Amino acid sequence: MEVAREAPAQALFTWGANSYGQLGLGHKEDVLLPQALKGFLCNWETIKNMTGGGGHSAVVTDTGELFLCGQNKNGQLGLGHTEDVTHFTLCSSLCGCPVIQVACGWDFTIILAGNGQVFSCGSNSFGQLGISLTSGGSTVPKRIESLQEKVVNVAAGLRHALAVTENGSVFQWGIGMSSQAKRACQAEMVPSFLRAREPCKVTGLEDTKVKSVASGSYHAAALTDEGELYVWGNNKHKQLVNKGDFILKPQKIDAHYFGGEKVRRVWNGWTHMVAQTEMGKVFTWGRGDYAQLGRSGLPYEQMDQDVKGFDEHCVKEPLHSPAIVPALTGASQIACGSEHNLAIVGRKNQILGLFTLQGQLLLH
Repeated sequence: MEVAREAPAQALFTWGANSYGQLGLGHKEDVLLPQALKGFLCNWETIKNMTGGGGHSAVVTDTGELFLCGQNKNGQLGLGHTEDVTHFTLCSSLCGCPVIQVACGWDFTIILAGNGQVFSCGSNSFGQLGISLTSGGSTVPKRIESLQEKVVNVAAGLRHALAVTENGSVFQWGIGMSSQAKRACQAEMVPSFLRAREPCKVTGLEDTKVKSVASGSYHAAALTDEGELYVWGNNKHKQLVNKGDFILKPQKIDAHYFGGEKVRRVWNGWTHMVAQTEMGKVFTWGRGDYAQLGRSGLPYEQMDQDVKGFDEHCVKEPLHSPAIVPALTGASQIACGSEHNLAIVGRKNQILGLFTLQGQLLLH
């Protein structure tokens, strides 16, 4: 659910659902066509990345300032109150503590500071803030003190969160997955990291060094330094490339699904996944009801010859197995929303909106 920028930007455009003011336009009316934001105190050329949650949005600048807007019923904007905000507003409580990444869950926010510390705010009904077991939600960012090691990457699902430490370990907290795990795996013990309200090390990754994590609504993914992709959680739409309904511990997706290439980057929608290999090929799989795979209607006879010979079963079973989206090869940036995607492809940085369902932010 995140978009990062490397080249200078000229404007920030927003569009889509706006029930809580998450587009930052100063009102709560839905917006059909992209509109440029005006009056934002931040210089557009300093925007480093941006992301969105259930009804709120966040922008991080290259100087580490964090701006948020949208739904704030549970204090997920970290502004010290619970009123919705329709303009991007600086999170002043983190001034002096530069932010390098932000991950937005359904009703909470996870914030990674440059010193490797992690902060959280919003609802804690499912332990998604990773703070004290006796603590309720928070309207200001609170440090997750139990994360003692330096953190280099974070991700958020609907009601759970993840963090990667400098040594490559993965921690998870929030019990959003646990009820589904219990129903789907009644005869098996649910791992502690799926039941934890404070950061708990994810078991099954001991012999790997993870560099980044991504999360869907009720599933998660970890990408290692070696380009291996591990997944776990809900598998209702077979987004984990496995026959089981729920995967209790990380399982590696075999490299043959990616033509033997190493995976370089991975993104998660609510129930679909996108991965890019070291050669720039982009694969999608999982739920495709809303055309979020970008390939469900592509006839086999129209595919490039090298794609045909790549792995024919990927085409015959387009939803359950990773398959190439030729138009996205070489994409410089990709972002997944709930059931939609955005990508920047080509020298002219053409923006491809594969499908838009929820509110969006876009640098142009």
